Amino acid sequence: MYGKMHSTCLYGIDGVIIQVEVDISNGLPQTSIIGLPDSAIREAVERVRAGIKNCGFTFPLQRVTINLAPADLKKEGSAFDLAIALGILVTSGQLLLPQDEKLLLIGEMALDGSLRPVNGVLSMVDRAKREGFTAVLLPEENAGEAALIDHMNIYAIRHLNELRQLAAELSAADVPGKDQPLRIQTLSPLLKAPAVAAASVPEHLPAEDYADVLGQLHVKRALTIAAAGMHNIMLIGPPGTGKTMLIKRLPTILPFMTEQEALETTKIFSAAGKLKEPGSGLIRKRPFRSPHHTISSGGLIGGGTIPKPGEVSLAHRGILFLDELPEFNRQVLEVLRQPLEDKTVTISRARAVHTFPAHFMLAASMNPCPCGYLGSDHPEHQCTCSFSRIAQYRAKISGPLLDRIDLQVEVPRPKEWSTDAPSLSSAEMRSQVLEAHARQQQRYGSGYGGWNSELTGSALRRFARLDSASADMLHQTIETLGLSMRAYDRILKLARTIADLDGQENIAFNHVAEAIQYRNLDRPQITGVG
Repeated sequence: MYGKMHSTCLYGIDGVIIQVEVDISNGLPQTSIIGLPDSAIREAVERVRAGIKNCGFTFPLQRVTINLAPADLKKEGSAFDLAIALGILVTSGQLLLPQDEKLLLIGEMALDGSLRPVNGVLSMVDRAKREGFTAVLLPEENAGEAALIDHMNIYAIRHLNELRQLAAELSAADVPGKDQPLRIQTLSPLLKAPAVAAASVPEHLPAEDYADVLGQLHVKRALTIAAAGMHNIMLIGPPGTGKTMLIKRLPTILPFMTEQEALETTKIFSAAGKLKEPGSGLIRKRPFRSPHHTISSGGLIGGGTIPKPGEVSLAHRGILFLDELPEFNRQVLEVLRQPLEDKTVTISRARAVHTFPAHFMLAASMNPCPCGYLGSDHPEHQCTCSFSRIAQYRAKISGPLLDRIDLQVEVPRPKEWSTDAPSLSSAEMRSQVLEAHARQQQRYGSGYGGWNSELTGSALRRFARLDSASADMLHQTIETLGLSMRAYDRILKLARTIADLDGQENIAFNHVAEAIQYRNLDRPQITGVG
């Protein structure tokens, strides 16, 4: 006897449809799963066996072979339990499912037959929809997440016994037999209402506000530019000047995500098992990730035998904040080069190559030297570091990585201490950012991405043209400071954003001059005590 069900598993952050084939034949009672299963899938035999028996069904005392196809794809997780259980029941003649829908089965089974939620349901259901499936049966805890995908019938159960209540016919003893299987005419009583469309913006903004930060208007200006064009930014200054406080308020001035961006981000969090409220709709606020400086390379970009997304992917369409940048291991920082350029992370393994999205804004902070007081004008806080110590400290950040940071801004000790003085608020800064972002969307449409930082090649030359005076100044700066061509392009993108903030279609001389001044670490630095 042969039967086939359809289930799915995660491959990176994307769902892959898996055919669960069940063959029951005469022979010594034995159950085997083939098709490159991991330990969790091999253990499904015992979970399913106990679940079937504890729900009043009969586990076949025959040779049971379960094949997970395609057989050359490594599979992991416990999402196949429900498909295996129903495959055995259908193939052994104990259960008949309706044939009017192309049904996907997802769920982990407990020993008593109850179903437990699994990670990555959003990606799985999205893949199923694209491959022509019209319905999915899964644990009730996953129903809210699955309902985020439109035009799919979501059927949810808590326990395998709930299928009994849908049976049109039962045998006299209320126990299914070979001649009288449980026949389920329809799954419609299990249908969950479609997810209510989430609001285009969150109901309220975070409590943090740039109005809490006294002074530092030049830093707020730099942060506004970074947010308007999704440019990478680094703040450099002594301890206690508000670097971390300033960057942690950066999400309050960013535009909310579009529908496509929200779906991408929610799928990543779902695959990583970090979706806190699956039924609350798509994630609308841009992610803000701030890993500790002891993080490993695998934790930052993703890894594992079957790779999982790391912090750079969890920060997709949002902000990755690296506080005290030189304290991170240099080898860990170097792995950021590819995602900062390509906006993706590629991880190769023996059996497959996985690519994760990693389109994020890098925000970092650091002290100017090991003691933190290089360049301080306060008599009580003078730098005690030698030139060699400062050089060694800054050498932890390689030139190629520093080259990819568009704005390098000094954050001096604040001069204003009065809370009565008016301070630029998040609402005011966000208004400027939204206007600049609207100009970018109108300019680029869907052809070049939605941000100035995404411009490359001919598109950059087309949309960031300079007049002769600005071009001469930029070329002279490049020669004087020995900047790379990458730095040249990033200055152009930055100048384009500054012009957008000023409401100008053409880049002016002052826009280029302001963009150049943000390359702080490219200029000669003050040395220490010798």
